[in-house]
Amino acid sequence: MKSKRMTTQVAAAPRRAVKLRAVKPRVVKPRSTTGRRIIEGLEQAVAWTRGNNDRVRVTLVQVPETDVRKVRRKMGLSQSQFATRFGFPPATLRNWEQGRARPDAPTRVLLAVIAKHPETVEEVLGKAG
Repeated sequence: MKSKRMTTQVAAAPRRAVKLRAVKPRVVKPRSTTGRRIIEGLEQAVAWTRGNNDRVRVTLVQVPETDVRKVRRKMGLSQSQFATRFGFPPATLRNWEQGRARPDAPTRVLLAVIAKHPETVEEVLGKAG
């Protein structure tokens, strides 16, 4: 006996038109944080010292040497007066004058400005305090 297959016809559902649009993948750039910029700067500095990056601008500043005692005496101030007027610890000023310590670069710049324009530094410090 032969088996009869039963077939069922199903009416096809009407198709809806579907619009497909191309979606561009979003590229999320990492936020530039302070830490990331510092790391990039350090990497550039290392590359420059190795000679790998010659497109870096380097600015060298010659920081002047200033005779603190000479500047202070020219102004007619005692160590404590000079130190108080310009915000230096008196013991540090003594150490500079006696050669036991040397001012760092930013302090040497400030001392050079004090030597040439003490009134300007006093004016700025007076407004800040």
